[in-house]
Amino acid sequence: MHKVKFRLNDRRLAPRRTKLEIPGWAGQREPRADGSREQVWHCVPFSEGAQYGIELFYPYKNELHVSTKDGKLSLVGDFGDPPDGGVQWPPFRNFGDGFYTYQILLDLKVEKGFAIRTEPHPRFYTDPTGTVPIAVPALVRNWWPMLFFTVFKAPAEGCTHIFRPNEPFLQIIVIPEEADFELEEMNEEEAAERELQARRIYSSRPTLSAGTEWTSSTDTVFDGTYRHLHRAAKDKARQS
Repeated sequence: MHKVKFRLNDRRLAPRRTKLEIPGWAGQREPRADGSREQVWHCVPFSEGAQYGIELFYPYKNELHVSTKDGKLSLVGDFGDPPDGGVQWPPFRNFGDGFYTYQILLDLKVEKGFAIRTEPHPRFYTDPTGTVPIAVPALVRNWWPMLFFTVFKAPAEGCTHIFRPNEPFLQIIVIPEEADFELEEMNEEEAAERELQARRIYSSRPTLSAGTEWTSSTDTVFDGTYRHLHRAAKDKARQS
């Protein structure tokens, strides 16, 4: 197991492994049953992807509203008196009119060979209001002693991003510091093997999904094929 150590300028950032909030941004507690409304947590790949990183929580007691009007970016929020230590104040500021920054002052120490990468919090993808902040992806190497600031994309014209107290606003994932891979087309043998696997899964789907098939309120048919195979693969990995 790898460890990620942290050092905080503001303890209210409260870094933790990202969790699905149900009920909340990840949906409602609707069962996988006929007539239910489909929820993002019903999808195992999304649930695993959403919980893969570290989430940070907005540490200030008042909301920050970031808007774009007539092509100009506006940041409206009350952060109180500046803290001691000569930090930039207010902690948010324009970065041109297409972006804005937050002086986060967060240190995440990952092990050799790894780096941290900022990205939008997964609730950005489930939000119907368009108010969730959009963190710009950035990769920071493990030898860099502090994440001094993070960058966010400005909202579209007439739209507003809202940072609310104790609400997650960004996710960080830990990845290998070098993308050490090459794209290569499969040879005939590999392609045939993958095609055979796909056909076997397809032909076995009625058996694999037995007792788990359901139709949502929007007439979308779901089953538990992927979930069953996922569970079996994890069990096999633990036993090996």
